Amino acid sequence: MERLVIEGGHRLEGTVPICGAKNAALPQIAAALLSDEPLTLTNVPDLADIRSMLTLMEHYGVTVAGPSHATVTLDAAAAANREAPYDVVRRMRATVLVLGPLVARFGHARVSQPGGCAIGARPVDLHLKALAALGATVSLDGGTIDARAPEGGLTGARIVLASPSVGATETALMAAVTARGETEILNAARDPEVCDLAQCLIARGAVIEGAGTHRMLIRGVDRLRRARHEIIPDRIEAGTYAIAAAITGGHLELTGARLEHLAAVGAALEAAGVRIWPTDRGLMVAMEGRPRGLDITTEPYPGFPTDLQAQFMALMAISEGASLIRETVFENRFMHVPELARLGADIKLQGTSALVRGVPALKGAPVMATDLRASVCLVLAGLAAAGETVVNRVYHLDRGYEALDRKLVRCGARIRREDVP
Repeated sequence: MERLVIEGGHRLEGTVPICGAKNAALPQIAAALLSDEPLTLTNVPDLADIRSMLTLMEHYGVTVAGPSHATVTLDAAAAANREAPYDVVRRMRATVLVLGPLVARFGHARVSQPGGCAIGARPVDLHLKALAALGATVSLDGGTIDARAPEGGLTGARIVLASPSVGATETALMAAVTARGETEILNAARDPEVCDLAQCLIARGAVIEGAGTHRMLIRGVDRLRRARHEIIPDRIEAGTYAIAAAITGGHLELTGARLEHLAAVGAALEAAGVRIWPTDRGLMVAMEGRPRGLDITTEPYPGFPTDLQAQFMALMAISEGASLIRETVFENRFMHVPELARLGADIKLQGTSALVRGVPALKGAPVMATDLRASVCLVLAGLAAAGETVVNRVYHLDRGYEALDRKLVRCGARIRREDVP
């Protein structure tokens, strides 16, 4: 196990390349199972979660190859329908995304209920209801999801999601593209990652309308063709580095970042006093002085993303004034609060809200990461804290951020990675 040792108080300056989006890459990797024709993905990030998903693909008999980690070709011509192993599935929730493609192509799938960060229940019932609407028979058997298509395969249907779940929208979309007839998905997630999956499937010959809106229309096709698709930049990584620039009073150019994917985050940062503007290569972020306190509420896209709530709380911890941060997406996503308090933050929890009273400075201390976004929140706080901060259990970071510590060091941060004795 490793930890990060951070010497705070150093201003960040320079350029940070933004990787491909993990949450776009994962469903597109799973979608390779839909066809016996190869799919080539570019701009694939080098992350633990991506490697786990590729391992899962190999378990199904998919050939995984590429000239580099950023370009991956998945050939599922020889894929076989096996039960997903719990040892892989337990590592992350996204493995449930193989369910739709397996049922669509093979007519049957058994997948262990997934694991991932301990930030809330995150039930998969919406995924299962979407498959059931398309005609599948779905049951839970001792912690395993069993889904079986009727004779003749899945049939297009009207799917009304109880909430705009990203994962459930992706499951419904992948299952519907080869179903007989027409499928309508209502209350669909509008996230850029969903739109990118739709574009990947369209490149393969799928017929999809309405991606990026609450109503998607899919007309099933007999088969999907080979294709090559470039994954969009990671808006959560971009938002994280934007907050890193702000919390250190720094100046960073985020190459590849897209402001249109960060509208709510950009508006919040500007309201807090951060300057952010587009460049020919991405985004520029600059900050002078302390940020202003600001109230935010996490919401489904295009609202403020829950995946940036912890990072924004670290910024508000050193703000002038008070901030109220409401979490409406996951019920257990304040586990970073006690650790921020160890660094001197003044935060009081009130149910699903956190009242943050800004302090002039944080002070370094040992802290413990509890999940992916909490990990990077503590790294950001450590960059701003006086003295030394030690972030333990940083394996969470490697699930979602490619070379985070190295990128920060190149911009002036003082960070070293150590093995825990």
